[in-house]
Amino acid sequence: MEVKILAVIPARAGSKGIPNKNIRIVGGHPLIYYAIRNAIQSEMITDVIVSTDSSEIQIIAKQMGVKCHWRDKSLCGDEITLDAVIYDAIPKNIHWNYVVTMQPTSPTLSVETLDKGIRYTIEGDYDTVISAINAPHLTWGVKEGRFVPNYSKRLNRQYLPPCYRETGAFFVSKTSIISPKTRFGEKVSIYEIPESESQDIDTFSDLQSVTASLNMQKVAIYVNGNNKRGVGHIYRALEIADEFYVKPDIYYDINQTDPLIFGKTTHNLIPVNGIAELYERCKNKRYTIFINDILTTSIDYMIGLRTVLPSAKIINFEDDGEGILKADLVFNALYHTTDMEQVYAGEKYYISGKTFMFYEPIRIKEKVKKVFISFGGADPQNYSDRILKIISKPQYSKYHFIVVLGRAKQNVNSLLEFNKYENIEVYFDVSNMPELMTSCDIGVTSRGRTGYELALLGIPAIAMAQNAREEKHGFVCNENGFTYIGLNPTDEIIEGTLNMYLRLSKGSRESFQRKLLSHDLRGGRKRVMGLINSL
Repeated sequence: MEVKILAVIPARAGSKGIPNKNIRIVGGHPLIYYAIRNAIQSEMITDVIVSTDSSEIQIIAKQMGVKCHWRDKSLCGDEITLDAVIYDAIPKNIHWNYVVTMQPTSPTLSVETLDKGIRYTIEGDYDTVISAINAPHLTWGVKEGRFVPNYSKRLNRQYLPPCYRETGAFFVSKTSIISPKTRFGEKVSIYEIPESESQDIDTFSDLQSVTASLNMQKVAIYVNGNNKRGVGHIYRALEIADEFYVKPDIYYDINQTDPLIFGKTTHNLIPVNGIAELYERCKNKRYTIFINDILTTSIDYMIGLRTVLPSAKIINFEDDGEGILKADLVFNALYHTTDMEQVYAGEKYYISGKTFMFYEPIRIKEKVKKVFISFGGADPQNYSDRILKIISKPQYSKYHFIVVLGRAKQNVNSLLEFNKYENIEVYFDVSNMPELMTSCDIGVTSRGRTGYELALLGIPAIAMAQNAREEKHGFVCNENGFTYIGLNPTDEIIEGTLNMYLRLSKGSRESFQRKLLSHDLRGGRKRVMGLINSL
C-alpha cells in the first residue's frame, strides 16, 4: 500500500523582523523556493501544499507546480501557533499517513537529509520526529537571583551530554495525531541533521549568513608531486586550500604521488587510480571551482574535465601545456609573461608559504658565516649529495652549513650521516624553514619554490636548474639578484661559485639583496585569490 505523505509549507506575508522575508531573493531564488524544491524533489513526499495569505507566494508556488491553500486572516496573527495552521491546510477528503511541516526559513536543508528523516520516522514507527542539531554548551541559568551553572562538571564541548536544538527544517507527524492544538504524539524522536543544514533565518545576520552558505564555493584540487616532478605543487596546493572558506577535496593519483608527501595535513585527501577514476568521482560532485596543479595538461584531459564538470571554473597552476587553452584561469608564477588573456605569469602570482609572511628580510652582515642549502622536495639531480661532499672538506670548517632535505628526497639516511661534522647540520622535512633560512647569510638552491622564498627574505643565493623544465623558470636569474649557474653544472663550477659567495663583500651582497627585494612577492596570494574569486 502506498504511503501518502503531505508536505505543508507555512509562509505568511507578514514578517516584522525581516520584511518580505519569504520572498526575498537569497542565493538567486526567493527564500521559499528552497523548501518547495526540496518537497518536489523528495522521494518520500507525495503531495505539497503551501499555506499562505500572500499573493506573491501564491504565484511562486503555482509557478513551481504545487498547490496553494489560502490561509484565513484569523490564522495569520503572531500569537497563532503552527499547529492550527498545519491542521487547517491538510485536505480532509484524502487519507494521509504523514504530514511534514517544512519551514521556508531553512534553505540550507538538503533533500537527501529530508528523505532520511522521513524514512527514520516510518521505520521507527514514531508519532513525531523533529529535526535538530546536537549543540551542547556550557550554559548558565538563574536560581534565587544568582547565576548558577547548568552543569555539574566543566568539560570540553565534545564530552558534554547531548543537548538537541530544534532547527525548524522539518517536523514529521502521523496525520492521526495532528489537531489544531498539537502535532505531537506519544512516541517522539529527534533526527539529527548536519549543522551546515540547520541554519534558520530569524534576523538580518541570519539572512547574511545563509546567503553566504548558499553561494558557497565547492572546491576541488587535483595535484601530484614526486621525485621527478618535484613537490612544490603539493605545498602550493595546501596553501591554496587554506584560502577558501570551505574544505576542498584534494585528489591525487596513487600511481604518481605518495600520500606521505602531504605531511600531517587534515585536509580531505582523496586517492584516485588514474584520470578515468578522477572523472568518475567528480561527475556528481558539482564543484564550482576545480584547480589543477599537475604540470603540463593536455587538450584531451581538459575536454574530459569540462565534460564531467560543465559548470565549474577551471584554474591551472604552473601549466605550460596545450590544456591552458581550455582553462578559465592559469597562474604561471615560474614562467615568463604571455599574451594569452587568461594566463597570468610571473613572480606577481607567486604564493608564499604563510609562515614566511611573518619574517622580515635578513640583515646583511660584514662577513658570510652561515650558508643555507636546499633543493626543494625531491632534488633529482642529487645536488644535496654533491654539495655535502664538497663542504665536508677541511677548508670549509670555519663556515656553518644548514642543509634541508625535502619529503621526496631519496637516500635520506645516508645524507643525515653528514651531521657528524660539527659545522654541518642536515635536516629532513622541516617545519621551520623560514627560521632556518633567516639564520643564514647566503643560500644555494634550485630554480623552484625555494628560490622565491630566499628572495622574499632577501638572502643572496646561488641557483641551478634541476631539469629542462626548470631552465624555463624565469624569476631565479642574474637580473633579479641570483647567481644562476645552469642545469647540472660540474662540481668544479658549483664549488668555485660557492667560494666566491663565501668571500663576497657586504656591499656586493647588499646589492644582490636590493634586487631580490625589488619584487612584491608577498602580495601574490592576495592577487591570485582575488582573480579566482572574481570568476
